[in-house]
Amino acid sequence: MLADPRHSRVVLVNLRRGETPASADLAARHVSFSLLQTGLEMFTVASTLIGKCQPFGITGSQQVVHSMTQLDVDALSIWHDRRFTDNLASPETGIIFFGGSWLEEEIFIAALQAAERGYDVRLLSDVIAARVEADRSLVFDRLALHGILGTTVRQTLLEWAVYMHDPLLMQKVQQLLS
Repeated sequence: MLADPRHSRVVLVNLRRGETPASADLAARHVSFSLLQTGLEMFTVASTLIGKCQPFGITGSQQVVHSMTQLDVDALSIWHDRRFTDNLASPETGIIFFGGSWLEEEIFIAALQAAERGYDVRLLSDVIAARVEADRSLVFDRLALHGILGTTVRQTLLEWAVYMHDPLLMQKVQQLLS
């Protein structure tokens, strides 16, 4: 099933955690994060930032979008925070896309809890950091058993564009991704 951007929400958890200038995948994560920001604005998708949010080295025009809701709450307890749950309580919310750190900890628990509450859950693998890289495939495999799918920002933007049946929007996304 294609994701409808009007029913999608993006939740980014502790984006800064684990980032240093020497992080191996730092450049790739920043490219994906920049694409995500552009896509969120293009499709007007609501997003929530949890914890340490400003990715290392992102400044100026790449700053975290002001329209994002930021909550300073423990990522393992987000489903007990009324601000977070009220934000998602709209009948408009059907799909939650998670990104951030750590895959095998906060992202894992938040995704399972979202699925338990009936949401369609997707993980933005290119903006997710694992504490132990060797655990990445194990976590994705386990979450898939619960219907939680891995995807990328690029795939998500294409999916949103195709769902909207708007040739101009599709062309903008294709240009953005090229």
